[in-house]
Amino acid sequence: MSPAAQTPEDLVFQAIAHPARRQMMDLVKGTPGITVQGVASHFSFSRIAAMKHLARLETAGLITSEKEGRSRKLYFNPMPIQGIYDRWTSEDSSFWAGRMADMQQRVEQRAQARNKKNA
Repeated sequence: MSPAAQTPEDLVFQAIAHPARRQMMDLVKGTPGITVQGVASHFSFSRIAAMKHLARLETAGLITSEKEGRSRKLYFNPMPIQGIYDRWTSEDSSFWAGRMADMQQRVEQRAQARNKKNA
């Protein structure tokens, strides 16, 4: 499929298919305004390769960039993922998924506390 014929959802799925790009999104989300060089420093591949991955994320709308002098600041944009989520979930499933996520978090926290106590 040519890039022009791809839907926004296609671009998002292709962008998040690569594990390095998912890690880049985590970095950008966790450090709003991180520079391209800051992201690239977390990977063993070249800065040029990192820039290509970041361009893929930006094309999908998952990150935005803002030029500041000679550097480029990066920011996470959750809207494309939210759009995909909204497409395949209903209000009821969203409610129950949230409840299950809360329950999972509590169980994991208790397990971590228990492991620390036993260590």
